[in-house]
Amino acid sequence: MGRLSKKDLLTCQDLSQQDIWLIFETAKDLKNSYYRGERLELLKGKNLAMIFEEPSTRTRVSFEVAMSQLGGHALYLRPGEIHLGVRETVGDTAKALSRYVDAIVARLFKHETLVELAKHATVPVINGLTDWLHPIQALSDVYTMWEHFGDLKKN
Repeated sequence: MGRLSKKDLLTCQDLSQQDIWLIFETAKDLKNSYYRGERLELLKGKNLAMIFEEPSTRTRVSFEVAMSQLGGHALYLRPGEIHLGVRETVGDTAKALSRYVDAIVARLFKHETLVELAKHATVPVINGLTDWLHPIQALSDVYTMWEHFGDLKKN
């Protein structure tokens, strides 16, 4: 599997066209492997911090299940537990989490907070939703259309 061109996924504009196709092809391969009964532990020993200022069933469950199915572990940081930017700065939180986890998914009220988190984190930061964007949902929607309709350029 290839590598994405950038560390963070804050907006879809962070991805090149090649990155998007790499994500889609990888998702397709992983999905097919799963349905064949193969259990690929590609994320064995990896930990994902999930910061949620606002709860979400689908976002939380999809990331937790994906990490589990790929052999990793997801740590859910509940609203009210972390108090991002209250007890310690966003930058300090990013630096501390970067020492313990391999990536961070953040579902935050303000996009500026996400940008600040990514600025100070030394691990990849993924936008799980902000007041400005929801790139994971957008990519999932386009992937679903590609999966069902094939070449989107023809349709």
